[in-house]
Amino acid sequence: MKIGVVSDTHLSSSVKALPRALTETLRGVDLILHLGDWVAMEVYDLLSELAPVEGIAGNNDGYEIIQRFGEQKILTLEGLRFGLIHGHAPYSRKGTDGNALLAFQGEQVDCILFGHSHQPLMRRENGILLFNPGSATDKRREPEYSFGVLEIRDGAIDARHIFYPSKS
Repeated sequence: MKIGVVSDTHLSSSVKALPRALTETLRGVDLILHLGDWVAMEVYDLLSELAPVEGIAGNNDGYEIIQRFGEQKILTLEGLRFGLIHGHAPYSRKGTDGNALLAFQGEQVDCILFGHSHQPLMRRENGILLFNPGSATDKRREPEYSFGVLEIRDGAIDARHIFYPSKS
């Protein structure tokens, strides 16, 4: 199973297209997961043209997105449990990855996917893969834009970031 992972798109309803690097890579994946701060439901529509979409809301999302997706969930994919959270809460004093870990404390998860910081991150803690795709459209302090691709094979997760210089 191949999964695209996106977060912090921060796009307005007037945006008509996503970055070419994102659309070319994610077209036809099995699933796209958005980790919040869509800002506009039009982002869902654009991603849905590429593949089925699931996700959660972030701190910059309005009522419609919160109602549609919720703010935290666990998905079971190919027998593995994925925790999805934006990463701004609950506040841990240990950064966005600390917030994400705290959100799933006591839960059995194989991977925690989160965003919020716009900073790509991939590491393991206590056997759990922590993965932040960065931002495909709002890189802030990062040198490049980014998103993620996860592949599940034989009960294992192969995760990687895709980096690119331009959001067009």
